[in-house]
Amino acid sequence: MRSTLFSQIHNEVQSQDLMTLQNDYMLRSRIYPGNDLIARKGSMTAYQGNIEFKHEGARDAGQLMRKLVSSDDQPLMRVYGDGDAFFAHYKSHVHIVQLEGESITINGSNLLAFQANLHYDLNRIKGASMLAGGLWNTTVAGHGTLAVVTQGTPVILDCSQQPTFTDVQATVAWSANLQPQMKSSFTAGALIGRGSGEAFQYAFHGPGWVIVQPSEFSGVAGA
Repeated sequence: MRSTLFSQIHNEVQSQDLMTLQNDYMLRSRIYPGNDLIARKGSMTAYQGNIEFKHEGARDAGQLMRKLVSSDDQPLMRVYGDGDAFFAHYKSHVHIVQLEGESITINGSNLLAFQANLHYDLNRIKGASMLAGGLWNTTVAGHGTLAVVTQGTPVILDCSQQPTFTDVQATVAWSANLQPQMKSSFTAGALIGRGSGEAFQYAFHGPGWVIVQPSEFSGVAGA
């Protein structure tokens, strides 16, 4: 059989790494006893070997309460067994991040998968009480690997030189040492259709960075 479909570029990428990009949109993760993975539900596209999946609930009572009131909680599953599993999400670009004792705060909509040994929790954004349910994001910390998805190619902004403001839906992640505030540009004109459409932004300032994707499409959140 002949076809450009069977060209080498489409072949599975072999690697001993815990996480490997197969292409811009698909992640391969090595699963074995002692190396479980936590991934967003519905993101598995294929697997090889003896792999199992189960719902991943809250790790303690405090996390359960934050999940119940959070606007950022994403349904997660635990992936375990022995083999390889492949993940993707609506043809979003996949990026692998290696944490070496650091922490990163991520929009839950952009979190694809992470090693189960990493600590994660939900955090409320200061000043977000003005919004229905507030705004929450997920902080992941420790030593291990995680995968983040973005709509398009993201840009990393340095927040240390001057105040940086980002659209809520376009914001992917930021260095966890930053404590963003909410900025509102809501005006009375918005009530009669004369607003800018940019009602709320994150406000960052300090040593650190923020990742922004070229899209305000909330479908990354799990349409």
